[in-house]
Amino acid sequence: MFTNPFSNWLSARSGSKSRRKVLVKQLHERDRHRVLKHFLALDNSDRLLRFGTNLPDELVEAYVAKIDFSHDTVYGVYNPVFKLVAVGHLAFAPRPASSHALSSTTKDIVAEFGVSVSASARGLGIGSKLFERAAIRCRNLDVDTLYMHCLSSNQTMMHIAKKAGMEIQRDYGEADAYLRLLPPDPASMLREAIDEQFATIDYTLKANTRAAVKFFVPKK
Repeated sequence: MFTNPFSNWLSARSGSKSRRKVLVKQLHERDRHRVLKHFLALDNSDRLLRFGTNLPDELVEAYVAKIDFSHDTVYGVYNPVFKLVAVGHLAFAPRPASSHALSSTTKDIVAEFGVSVSASARGLGIGSKLFERAAIRCRNLDVDTLYMHCLSSNQTMMHIAKKAGMEIQRDYGEADAYLRLLPPDPASMLREAIDEQFATIDYTLKANTRAAVKFFVPKK
């Protein structure tokens, strides 16, 4: 059964932290500086899990500077005070000819997904919601294989992969996970549109509220 999306959005706005609905917004060029701020705030262990190595600040800055928002799809989750607390990066690339796990796809393009969630926002299912948005995006672009590469010790990514039913291959402390996706259909198209619409409304309200607070509340 379909639920009323407006009711879902209202519950997301009014719910407590433990049950607040996660609204995932597609990010654009204007959000680049917030993406960088999010990554720079990750501690060493979180950077290791996100990038597979403990990247120094200058390499994190180089990574963010190279993100092509017009080619890849980047998602974010903003908390009630308009702070970006999670980022999902969905990158599209040609199918590698040598990959056994990807040999069954007939598409020329595959997608790779990476995600990071701030410590203050964990335990709310944000990583899984980012993955769901990425999977729907892939379907609607007729990409049939979604891929994740991470350290085997990354329990969050492993949980997301297992929950999604991904095929997981482990090798020398690293793991590759693959999910075969169904073709697009009207329901998947509608779901992506509705999710983005209400996330955009929420984003706009938070941004305007943040701007109003900065304008009317004097600095101490």
